[in-house]
Amino acid sequence: MPVVRVLRRVACWMLQSPACGCRAPVLPSRFLGTSPRQIPTDANFHSTSFSEADQQRVLITGGLGQLGVGLASFLRKRFGKDNVILSDIRKPPEHVFLSGPFIYSDILDYKNLREIVVNNRITWLFHYSALLSAVGEANVSLARAVNITGLHNVLDVAAEHGLRLFVPSTIGAFGPTSPRNPTPDLCIQRPRTIYGVSKVHAELMGEYYYYRYGLDFRCLRYPGIISADSQPGGGTTDYAVQIFHEAVKNGRFECNLKPDTRLPMMYIDDCLRATLEVMEAPAESLSMRTYNISAMSFTPEELAQEVLKHVPELQVTYSVDPVRQAIADSWPMNFDDSNARKDWGWRHNFDLPELVTTMLNFHGPESRVAQAN
Repeated sequence: MPVVRVLRRVACWMLQSPACGCRAPVLPSRFLGTSPRQIPTDANFHSTSFSEADQQRVLITGGLGQLGVGLASFLRKRFGKDNVILSDIRKPPEHVFLSGPFIYSDILDYKNLREIVVNNRITWLFHYSALLSAVGEANVSLARAVNITGLHNVLDVAAEHGLRLFVPSTIGAFGPTSPRNPTPDLCIQRPRTIYGVSKVHAELMGEYYYYRYGLDFRCLRYPGIISADSQPGGGTTDYAVQIFHEAVKNGRFECNLKPDTRLPMMYIDDCLRATLEVMEAPAESLSMRTYNISAMSFTPEELAQEVLKHVPELQVTYSVDPVRQAIADSWPMNFDDSNARKDWGWRHNFDLPELVTTMLNFHGPESRVAQAN
């Protein structure tokens, strides 16, 4: 393979020689074996027109988590059912399997991931595979593998094949030394969980790949996300989902955070819409690669009081989990998302009253909530 050997020698010479502004960057060396493509520093990314949007081929990793199934349904309405592929390492429920394309994908298997992208002509990749905050603290080595090694595989595949890549970040990317009320887009980030550390790593690596290799990387820092049709997944903000399940099931809820713990939150419909909007935003409108987004901010006590307006017999007690409480105390109380609102027109639709009404109505006429009402 003389061509490959020449390319490797050229790559080594370019990486070892002094940096200058006139040289095009090269892709990581493991790309050179089969794809000696180079991306110039002035790569011309452009917004997705309607004719192009109809041709997007989308892959969602970690698709059986809290957001993946909802995102797949949302994107299929935009791009067509067969153009959005959901993937995970777990067996999907029947209704998910029948709702559209689903495949096995292990992000720790680079070859498998690459084959999926090539065989399905993927153009957009949404990378949702991750262990959340509390679960990650219980298994740091697994969180490190999934959240960091898996990310590296995704970045390399996306750069090699010119994908537009979305990786969600989180309020967990901040720490106790970050300004908390409000927290701006750019400030000190020293998280104290493996989940938070891995998200800061993802933000910085994505930005590095954007400047170094021309990768069209886009990222949103999600607040706590609340959805009615999914079970809590081990996150610190999951109390705000669990309260509705418990209110419907038995009329009692035990919260694992202090009643005055304030955190930014968002209803899932706003979250999914924001994700698509930032992906479709013209590249020239983006002043940064990672944005805060938010909708509302409340405490467990404020949420409980709003739920009690609909379910007055609900009993709420508190049994504080010191691990989750320590995590929550290091996170932002309010997000400053003014840059997202200015750059690409972000606007939320759901505040706390609308959130609670929507969540309770979701469970339908057979629920305990409906009987109480």
